Amino acid sequence: MPITVTLDRVMAARKVKSKDLAAAIGITEANLSLLKQGKVKGIRFETLEAICRHLDCAPGDLLQITD
Repeated sequence: MPITVTLDRVMAARKVKSKDLAAAIGITEANLSLLKQGKVKGIRFETLEAICRHLDCAPGDLLQITD
């Protein structure tokens, strides 16, 4: 079961720019871009928590299992 990253949708809904989110959570824009595209093999819980806090969402809003 593949997991789809929906971070871009959540960011768009909250009108948050990649540059602002990357700066707020302490990662590079390049790494954030890779995460948004789902081109990463994993994510640290610390990073996921920081994203969720900044976007006021839950991990389930950012990650979905697809068939």
